[in-house]
Amino acid sequence: MKGDGMGAWRVLRALACTLVGIYLIAPLAIVLVISFSSASFLRFPPPGYSLRWYANLMNDPAWLDAIGVSLQVLLPTAFLSTALGTAAAYALVRGRIRGGGLIGAFLLTPMVVPSIITAAGLYMLYRWLGLNGTLPGLVIGHVVVTLPYVVATVGSALRSMDPRLEAAASVLGATPFAAFRRITLPLLAPAVLSSLLFAMVLSFDELIISLFVGSARMRTVPVQMWSNIRGDFDPTVAAIASLCFLVALIALGCEALLRRRNGEKE
Repeated sequence: MKGDGMGAWRVLRALACTLVGIYLIAPLAIVLVISFSSASFLRFPPPGYSLRWYANLMNDPAWLDAIGVSLQVLLPTAFLSTALGTAAAYALVRGRIRGGGLIGAFLLTPMVVPSIITAAGLYMLYRWLGLNGTLPGLVIGHVVVTLPYVVATVGSALRSMDPRLEAAASVLGATPFAAFRRITLPLLAPAVLSSLLFAMVLSFDELIISLFVGSARMRTVPVQMWSNIRGDFDPTVAAIASLCFLVALIALGCEALLRRRNGEKE
């Protein structure tokens, strides 16, 4: 009887997980299908199938400019937030800093505070600094919202790492920098690379910060999508949404591969 009960529970759990998965994936599947629609407006099911909206995406200057701006923001944002977040996590976990807990909580604040509050604050600060509508302003804004995730990810990896490995390197004559470069950093590589990929995805998808501190000439892809939905609502937005989903899926696949390789090494 006990075995039958456990078997029924497993079936119910699998069914519940399947239904939740379908609920989450169904909207993405619908958007993907609509992106190949031959209709001139969003319609499901589509009357026919065509690649016209992907061609329109590749030939529309507004979308191409938005993709270019997103890439210009994404790359420096990802590398800056990863470098700064890794350094901050190492200092908080391994360093003996007074008020380290308070500093760590402050760095994680953008994860808790609503994005619109952060965006409004940046907008008012940028008005004084003259950074509204500039590429450096967008990069700084995106670093603010992606940095906490890097600190959390790398900090968690550092806490699970045995500090005696670094102590052993120091005893054998390694300088602190050499111990970090040859011992700590290779062990942290999967977490650092995962943080880099996650920062890229977050930066590419960020809307609120880009909407507040961007401009008509400095539009990212999410801002262009938002503008397109409010105005010319054609399936081009479904095409770019499908490409964004593909990029996120590739990033998640790379992150899972990194974790698997790290697990095999351990």
